[in-house]
Amino acid sequence: MTGHPLDRRRFLVAAGATALAAAAGCSTSGSRSRSAPSAPPATIGPTDPAVAAVEAARPKTGTVVRRELRAAPATLEVGNRRVETWAYDGAAPGATLRAVVGDTVEVVLRNDLPEDTTVHWHGLALRNDMDGVHDLTQPPIHPGDTFTYRFTAPHAGTYWFHPHMGLQLDRALYAPLVIDEPDEPGAYDVDEVIVLDDWLDGLGTTPDRAYEQLTSMGMGGGHGMGGMGGSGEMGGMGGGMGMFRSTLLGGDAGDVGYPLHLINGRASVDRSTIEVPSRGRARLRVINAGSDTAYRVAIGGHRLTVTHADGFPVEPVEVDALLIGMGERYDVLVTLSDGAWPFVALAEGKDQTASLVLRTRGSTAAEPPVDLRPPELDGRLLGYADLRAAEGVRLGPRDVDVSETVTLTGSMMPYVWAFDGLPHPERPPMGIRQGQRVRLRFENTTSMWHPIHLHGHTFRVGTDPAGPRKDTVNVLPGETVVVEFDADNPGQWMTHCHNTYHLERGMAMVLSYVL
Repeated sequence: MTGHPLDRRRFLVAAGATALAAAAGCSTSGSRSRSAPSAPPATIGPTDPAVAAVEAARPKTGTVVRRELRAAPATLEVGNRRVETWAYDGAAPGATLRAVVGDTVEVVLRNDLPEDTTVHWHGLALRNDMDGVHDLTQPPIHPGDTFTYRFTAPHAGTYWFHPHMGLQLDRALYAPLVIDEPDEPGAYDVDEVIVLDDWLDGLGTTPDRAYEQLTSMGMGGGHGMGGMGGSGEMGGMGGGMGMFRSTLLGGDAGDVGYPLHLINGRASVDRSTIEVPSRGRARLRVINAGSDTAYRVAIGGHRLTVTHADGFPVEPVEVDALLIGMGERYDVLVTLSDGAWPFVALAEGKDQTASLVLRTRGSTAAEPPVDLRPPELDGRLLGYADLRAAEGVRLGPRDVDVSETVTLTGSMMPYVWAFDGLPHPERPPMGIRQGQRVRLRFENTTSMWHPIHLHGHTFRVGTDPAGPRKDTVNVLPGETVVVEFDADNPGQWMTHCHNTYHLERGMAMVLSYVL
């Protein structure tokens, strides 16, 4: 365990039944009633037969995709520096895990870290007892122990996996997960995963020290302070705090000044190259695995055709750039002109970039400059309003059974983040029942943007039947975002901000299936 206060206040499913008494009265219109029933409802826990029944009903191919995964301390080369960190199988990112819809995925995790860990399969509506939230869906995996994750791959798309404990994600403990359709069309020549990350571990600091600085300063890095240098950073290569501003993010852009930003584990000084056939079509699966940074992404000289958002297909839309919050994923298609072209991820509001090179096979064109910022970064930016779900994955029209307004609260002084003013696990779980249509209204009353992630489900953004299906949505300061989903996957599910430091400080709640 990291020893942070949130870790010591573990939420136990059994203990949560009492808290659900205040959340069980559901209405078909407006917000839920807060009146307490005479007796607490029974929760559907991760080992309930209802969870197994949903898993048993999933179509299966009969194929088992097996992998052994080791979480352990590792020495990595990051930005031409040797750093001591934690990683999956000694790599950043870990190797891509790939399966087909209906395959059984079986991963045996060995924990060789000095503290407990778990694995969360981000974006998958998998069985509840495999979701990887310690003391909610499974016990923590102690040092030296192993745990076998086994589940049916429920739907196709670009996903990823990472721990769900403390600040472990802000190291190298993450890897892509790709689930293909059985008849994946493959209308492209290259299929590549691109993982974005903000990096500080081993560069004069650690995530734990950054967290301690945030909480001890009580101001999260000088928001509202004067007297800083031109970059706005206070900590230089130590991963210090800073005043980061972005109009696109509605003001404050983040809490932590990261020394490096990476694409597939590499900084721009040692960037990698992806080769594409001449005039070839590339499918790029872009994942933001960062902990405190949104990225604006573009390819010099090209436009991007967006085909998937958070794993689910959308009607193709052409843009110049994407803004990707932590936990979000976008699949894009690009037909590459002959030559060598920069793929650039700008750390939004932090004035740093990571890049790689897209090169057509056989081209002798010079590499673009490492610090190049193509004009496409300032071109047409994808917005949620541009996205329309492909017809086959739209959430069908029906009445809403339960509606809840969730207020995003918190501040930099003191450094506390929560839903409805109550940090997890103090905020009562929200009771829902299997088969209901659920509406959540996220109202952001803070000065910071928050990428909100729902476990075990995908939601529709907005009330338009054609709204995109996602599992992570950015909520800007002063903004209200409405999402809807069907309660079709019973169990106990986290909903939280995917800023690692906000989650650690308490911005989380439980959606609890009840009888």
